Amino acid sequence: MQPLIAPSLLAADFTHLAKDIDMINNSEADWFHLDIMDGVFVPNISFGIPIVEAVHALAKKPLDVHLMIVQPERYIETFKKAGAHLLNVHYEASPHLHRTIQSIHQQGMKAGVTLNPHTPISVLEEIITDVELVLIMSVNPGFGGQKFIPGSLEKISKLKELILKRNSSALIEVDGGVDDTNAQALVQAGADVLVAGSYVFKAQNPSEAIQKLKHGNNI
Repeated sequence: MQPLIAPSLLAADFTHLAKDIDMINNSEADWFHLDIMDGVFVPNISFGIPIVEAVHALAKKPLDVHLMIVQPERYIETFKKAGAHLLNVHYEASPHLHRTIQSIHQQGMKAGVTLNPHTPISVLEEIITDVELVLIMSVNPGFGGQKFIPGSLEKISKLKELILKRNSSALIEVDGGVDDTNAQALVQAGADVLVAGSYVFKAQNPSEAIQKLKHGNNI
C-alpha cells in the first residue's frame, strides 16, 4: 500500500510560501502538515493562525495541523475557522484528552493524538478507538532537520498491533527524520502517513522527492 505524504511546511521557504504551496498542490502529496509551536511546550516558536489561514486560502489539499502547544483545547474552534481538516494534539499536553478529542469532533474535524519519543503506546489503550490518527514523533519535537530515532520502528509496530487488537480505524502518521532511506521500512512497520520537511524542501526537485516517498523504488 502506498503511504499518504504530508510535506511539513516548517521547512518551506517562507519568502516564497505561495510557490511551495503550489508545488504541493501539483505534486503527489496528499496533505499539508503544519507544525504550530508555542515556545512553551517545545523550545521553539513556529507560526500561528494567520499562516494557517493563508495556507488554507491557497491549498487544494487537506490541512493536517499539529499543535505543539500547551492547553490545545483553548484553540480548537480557532483552528477550525482557520481551515484545519485534521487537528492533532499531544498526549503530554492534554490532561483531559478524551474531552479534547470530543471537542475536535464537535467542530467537524478529524482528531489526532501525538506521542513524544519517550511516551509508550500503552497510554492509548483507552482512546485508540476515538481518534482518526496517531502521530508518532520519531525525533524530539521542536526543530526540523533532526535524525530519525531508530526505535520508532518498533513503536510503530506496537501501535499497529494495538489498532488491530482494538479494531480501530486510526491511521499511523510518522514525523521526524523521514526520507527515502527509511520510508519503506516505516510503511512495512505499519505507517500510513509520512511527514517530511527537510527531505522535501531541501531537495533539488521537491516533487520528485515526494514521489520517491510515495512509491519507493517503484518509480
